[in-house]
Amino acid sequence: MTEASIIVSLPHGHLLWCYTSRLVIKSMTVGATIYGNSATALGEVVKNIQIIDRAENATFSIFQATDEEFDLIFIGDQQDMEFIEDFLARVTPDVATSVLTLIWERFILKRDAQGIHGTLYYEYESRRRCLPVSKREVDWAESAIDEAQRRLFASRR
Repeated sequence: MTEASIIVSLPHGHLLWCYTSRLVIKSMTVGATIYGNSATALGEVVKNIQIIDRAENATFSIFQATDEEFDLIFIGDQQDMEFIEDFLARVTPDVATSVLTLIWERFILKRDAQGIHGTLYYEYESRRRCLPVSKREVDWAESAIDEAQRRLFASRR
């Protein structure tokens, strides 16, 4: 096993995301600059993915994915949470490169997003135990949510 890195230049000045994971490949580096063009403006059907990472800027940016790209990342039944480590372990380096490069090109402002359809966690492996095993928002433990969430989630399972 060797390490693979995905490096993405963010539109927030000179900040840089870097993710490293153990994969059964020789090496993989993906570099993509985010330009801010909206897939919805291009007439594509999209789902919005919020990136939760440990970056000091704490922007938790939102990117747009086509239905096909979204379904490659979030494979479970009604899954709306995923760890980047799991996605990278599940697909080939070429698929990961292709999907992520396209998504990083579709940055969208929070105020322009029409909902968040999925959350992609970077560098959150230590918090895996805190998320539902199903990786579905509606499956949070009852003790972790309030009464309003319990009612809503129960009606959406």
